[in-house]
Amino acid sequence: MPKFLIIQTAFIGDVVLATAVVEKLHAFYPDAAIDFLLRKGNENLLQGNPHLRNVLIWDKKQQKQRNLWRMAMQVRAEKYDYIINLHRYAASGLITLLSGAKNRIGFDKNPLSFAYTKKVKHIISEPYSANPIHETDRNQLLIADFTDSKAAFPALFPSATDYEKVKPLQTQSYICIAPSSVWFTKQFPVEKWIELLDEIPENYKVYLLGGPGGDQQIADSILSGTKHKNAESLCGKVSFLQSAALQQGAVMNYVNDSAPLHFCSAVNAPVTAVYCSTVPAFGFGPVRENGRIVEISQRLYCRPCGLHGRKACPEGHFRCAMEITNQQLLGWTSKTI
Repeated sequence: MPKFLIIQTAFIGDVVLATAVVEKLHAFYPDAAIDFLLRKGNENLLQGNPHLRNVLIWDKKQQKQRNLWRMAMQVRAEKYDYIINLHRYAASGLITLLSGAKNRIGFDKNPLSFAYTKKVKHIISEPYSANPIHETDRNQLLIADFTDSKAAFPALFPSATDYEKVKPLQTQSYICIAPSSVWFTKQFPVEKWIELLDEIPENYKVYLLGGPGGDQQIADSILSGTKHKNAESLCGKVSFLQSAALQQGAVMNYVNDSAPLHFCSAVNAPVTAVYCSTVPAFGFGPVRENGRIVEISQRLYCRPCGLHGRKACPEGHFRCAMEITNQQLLGWTSKTI
């Protein structure tokens, strides 16, 4: 049976969405060896994945170039039949180039794609396209020749220990909010989260999710400003997979256009995704039927202002976030709340 290596050394959400490729390959080649190469720090996402043989970890922060060469040689020594490179930058292209694999597959935007045996045009749909292509569908194009044309769902696999860790938090109906993002213009503002939280009845427990540091600071600001007395920050207290396990049991999850959105897709959790400066047509929205999208009701001349978000609103008004209403956010359960 063939040996596959999937490469995705980008960020947390990109790795989660890439698991759809793992799911599809396993469905078609259940006895194949499937490995995954990612950046150090993201490896915990793939703990417990029953379809992966090995997870290869590239440290991009310490001795980046030396570690890149070592990783390239490690990949070459494995003698993979297929390298499937989902990443679009030169470092992953170099690993693919030097792999010696018979089948080297990736997107044409990679600067070393000339060395691929198959390259696929990487398409980002127009901002208000009627039929946008999702990231999982883009990735599926790389393997469609030897699987099929339909993308699988991404999948995370919290362990029994992860579920046991969050079980004490599930004694009443609860809502999760992941309020932060790497990019300011992707992030629903603190004051808007406070407005939402103030309208959620206190018989609903509310958990704020995120990492330590900056995420915790945002959560603290929300908690200090809200009137809701049944809210708690879990920032830095639960792992990626524990967060996903908690989201899975939530009545609703509120997220930005960021990684916690994809956690929800990967465990089939209900989600309301709030889009500020970016748009769903870029291909990073919910993939399950229980996913909702909330965005400003009218088109703005300045939106989207970029593919990934910005450190500040270029126009200074941030209307794409400030004009989203609580009525939109709470529409999923108007009869309950």
